[in-house]
Amino acid sequence: MPTASCGRRAWPWSRDARRTDRTPPENRPHENRNRQHSVNKDWLEKDFYAVLGVAKDATPAEIKKKYRSLARELHPDKNPGDKAAEERFKAVSEAYDVLSDDAKRKEYDEARSLFAGGGGFRPGGGAGGYGGGQQYNVEDLFGQDSGGFGEFLGGIFNRGRARSPQPRRGQDLESSLTLSFDDALDGVTVPLRLSSDAPCSACHGTGAKAGTVPRVCPTCEGTGQTSRNAGGFAFSDPCVTCRGRGLFVDDPCPVCHGSGRGLSARTVQARIPAGVKNGARIRLKGKGGTGERGGPNGDLLIDVTVTPDPVFDRKGDNLTVTVPVTFAEAALGADIKVPTPRGGSVTVKVPAGTANGRTFRVRGKGIRRKDGTNADLLVTVEVAVPQKLSDDAREALQQYAQATADHDPRTDLFALADRPRSSS
Repeated sequence: MPTASCGRRAWPWSRDARRTDRTPPENRPHENRNRQHSVNKDWLEKDFYAVLGVAKDATPAEIKKKYRSLARELHPDKNPGDKAAEERFKAVSEAYDVLSDDAKRKEYDEARSLFAGGGGFRPGGGAGGYGGGQQYNVEDLFGQDSGGFGEFLGGIFNRGRARSPQPRRGQDLESSLTLSFDDALDGVTVPLRLSSDAPCSACHGTGAKAGTVPRVCPTCEGTGQTSRNAGGFAFSDPCVTCRGRGLFVDDPCPVCHGSGRGLSARTVQARIPAGVKNGARIRLKGKGGTGERGGPNGDLLIDVTVTPDPVFDRKGDNLTVTVPVTFAEAALGADIKVPTPRGGSVTVKVPAGTANGRTFRVRGKGIRRKDGTNADLLVTVEVAVPQKLSDDAREALQQYAQATADHDPRTDLFALADRPRSSS
């Protein structure tokens, strides 16, 4: 029987969760927002007009004409193997993508103008101020927890607009599972007991004691954000009073102490695919922690251990088995029975004169593939040398040795060993 363990509470991953998150972009508005801000950061560092070689007041027709000329000149088909031309072609395409769009061009010009004069924008350093070239340290402007450059640009371009709390994706959960060799062959559905973060069962996620309700935070007025000024710009930070929730609890829930979150235990049915390998990690989409504020659920990651089988092993999708045969069977030929992994047996014909270690293929008796077909069973014969001989068997072997005394199987070996060797 397969066994599963989740151990202690499965905590959300910080950086790993971001790397393994494959939630569709439309379900990750916070990432879409950050991705847009990263584009704006590139705008501040790149002069697209210089890339295309046009003036800042160039007309759309002039920009289009210049782009077509450069695109024909730098196209990879015209410059095969020229990495410099390829990179220049990418830069020209990126510049045209922005400058050919009126809305993007306007936003690009506004962003660049904010940092014009007084030393301009320098990544990792500062930006020229509006009066006298005062320098601002980027980290001072952003703050330690402001979300980096995306939050900075968000404060500039969205000044005066309070943002409501965004949906949050549920945490990824980890579990371990031990399968038998047979269950791993064809796949199996197993129940897994999981513990994860979830809305508090006592207050149903409000954070307030039964009979009371949270009220709008008096500090941020329900936005979850507060503004601060830095160098003439307004920036948004999570409200310290309500911790970004937008709600304030006067009488906290005694179970969750006002957090609105608790520990949830549940059982999920996990389908393990056929042919899973020992040490594999399986991702089950949407089986992890519950999302917040309408966000998608996280994923469940299962680390699989497959117990070895005393008879069979695997080689890719094929199964292998070693079958002992007698000297007489190998020399004279025989039909031998071979066990199969799903029970029963098959008959394998061993031709006369079979050498020790020869492998035979039994089709359709291996691991089930993704397309529903089965791989093969590879049968390797091994000549078994008896440890004890009866008197009759010893006499028969001695007679066989006398009958084959004129045959030396090592003749070719010595012939090769005594061959003339080339001098170095």
